[in-house]
Amino acid sequence: MRSQKPALSLFWRTFVMLLLLLVLGVTAWVLVLRLIDQPDRDARHGARQLADSLQLSAEALRLSERGQRAALARALSARAEFKLVPRTAGEASVALQADQASSALIRELQRRLGADLPLAGSVNGQPGLWLGFVVDREGWWLQANAPPPAAPSLLQWLALAAACLLSLGLLVLVARFVNRPLRELSFAASRIHSGTFDSRLDETDVTSEIREVNRGFNRMARELAKVEESRAVMLAGISHDLRTPLARLRLEAEMSVVDEEARNNIAEDIDQLDAIIDKFMDYARPGNSHLRPVLLSQLIDKEAATFRDPGEIRITSRVAIDLEVMADKVELGRVFANLFENARRYGRSTDTGIAKVSVSFRRIGHWVICSVSDQGPGVAPERLGQLTTPFFRGDAARTAATGAGLGLAIVEKSMQRMGGQVEFANAPEGGLLVHLRLRHALHGRSETMPASRH
Repeated sequence: MRSQKPALSLFWRTFVMLLLLLVLGVTAWVLVLRLIDQPDRDARHGARQLADSLQLSAEALRLSERGQRAALARALSARAEFKLVPRTAGEASVALQADQASSALIRELQRRLGADLPLAGSVNGQPGLWLGFVVDREGWWLQANAPPPAAPSLLQWLALAAACLLSLGLLVLVARFVNRPLRELSFAASRIHSGTFDSRLDETDVTSEIREVNRGFNRMARELAKVEESRAVMLAGISHDLRTPLARLRLEAEMSVVDEEARNNIAEDIDQLDAIIDKFMDYARPGNSHLRPVLLSQLIDKEAATFRDPGEIRITSRVAIDLEVMADKVELGRVFANLFENARRYGRSTDTGIAKVSVSFRRIGHWVICSVSDQGPGVAPERLGQLTTPFFRGDAARTAATGAGLGLAIVEKSMQRMGGQVEFANAPEGGLLVHLRLRHALHGRSETMPASRH
């Protein structure tokens, strides 16, 4: 028996991943903020040490006798990291220039020692950080090392960018974990929509809800595959069962009906019933379309040649003889046959009673737009969207016409099986205009397009 993975609900899975994102994100931002705050913390620490040194030095000088203060200053300077120098009247001092590194230190020193604290960046040509103070009206300098250069701002920005990228990466990772099963389900649903029922969604997913949905979806796909197989078998049986008595009726009519006109009428009715059966089978046809380069002009001429009566229909093609499209030759031939038949029935000119059909083309990027137009009455604009509805006819006058009302529905389904599109419009000069969108053979290759189900 196959071992079951431990169940984990979608709520807890999402909660754990979001918690992980929160912890890692906060940790990264704390580290970045500490790095950004490091110069200020160093400045506060340095200012505290300098202030303590200055106050201790001032107190030591104040408690010593005036004559011994110079020796004490030399002794302190020899032992400490700073130097004590008396201030003289003729000395040359240069004011301290605050930069990014020293500004925080200066602010902290002035907060601790007073805003009027004398500061210099150089005294008698000696650079450094010079802090002035007075002991019993005697001026003194405390010389310390100049503050180190500011921490490179580039490092701070890199740390900030790294934290942002880390947070974004974790967010993308969480979104991917949450979205992955939904994406797989959407892909499987699109395959079902296109007529491919071999769904193989993971039925052992660690998330209990996703596991149950995948099992139900796979079960539904298997049932649909059985229904489709049964439908194909049923249609084949219906076609066979209907054509057998029709063949017998034709034979009996030819043998028993004496009147030639009645016999011809019966034969025409039988042919019409047989054609309607063909229409039903074409519309319900399952399977895939194997696309290969097809010479469009040659195929149009072949289908037009089957309409031999110039008193009913005249077809003019302006398609380049070397134009190739990616299509199933039989399927595309069925498309043009239905369009020409539709024009013969409904696209006749009111003046001549002849259906004049024109076929043209144009290139748009990787696509070929083949346009088929007639000079008939056209279709009411509000009914153009219904033309591909099975058994629909465009106006009341067409209900008297023979046929199953499936021709344009077959055109749409055949185009979908070949990965193309069909659009209907009324031509500016009158009549129905049909645009067939097919991929150009130079930008396509032999491939199998799954049949669409609608």
